[in-house]
Amino acid sequence: MTGRSAEIHRTTAETDIRVHLELDGSGHADNGTGVPFLDHMLDQIARHGGFDLTVAATGDLAIDAHHTVEDVGITFGQALAQAVGDKRGIYRYGHAYCPLDEALSRAVVDLSGRPGLEYHLRFERGWIGDFDVDLIKEFFGGLVNHAALTVHLDNLRGGNAHHISESAFKAFGRALRFAVAADPTAGSQVPSTKGSL
Repeated sequence: MTGRSAEIHRTTAETDIRVHLELDGSGHADNGTGVPFLDHMLDQIARHGGFDLTVAATGDLAIDAHHTVEDVGITFGQALAQAVGDKRGIYRYGHAYCPLDEALSRAVVDLSGRPGLEYHLRFERGWIGDFDVDLIKEFFGGLVNHAALTVHLDNLRGGNAHHISESAFKAFGRALRFAVAADPTAGSQVPSTKGSL
C-alpha cells in the first residue's frame, strides 16, 4: 500500500489547525499545538503507530486548552479517515497493551465506519502539570467521531497520571498501526460482510 496520506486544514473562530498524516511512515512527529503535553502524546501516537504526523495549531489558549485539544482530535480524525480511504485490504481491527512503569493500558480499535468511544482512564488527580486530564477524553472523542472508528481505551492499572496517559496513547498508536496495516489474505476486499465500511 502506498500513498496513504492526508492533509487537513480546519479553521474555526476558536482554532486554526493543520494536520499532515502519512500512515506508511517512519514514526516521525513534528507537532506544535501550543499545548506541550498534547504534543508529547501526539509524538507517542506517531512513534508507536509508525506514522509520520505533523500538527500545527493555534487556538484560544488564553481561555484554556479545551478547544485546541478537542479540535486537534477532530482534525486528526478527519485526516485519518481520508488517509485510510475505503479500507480495502486492511486488517480493520487492532489491539495493543502498553505498560509504562506501574501503568498498563489497553487500546482496541475497529475501523468500523461507526463512531464509538469506550473510555475508561481513571486518574487520582486532575492535572498533569498545567494540562487538564479531562481533555484526554475530549481529544479521543473528537478523533473517534470524525474518523468514524470504534475505540475501547482502558487503563488496567497505574497511579501516576503521566504514566497512565502515556501508556494509553502508546497503546492507541500501536493498535491503530495494526488496524490500518495491509492484510495479505484480504486482497482488495473490504473487511466486512456488508461490502463497505
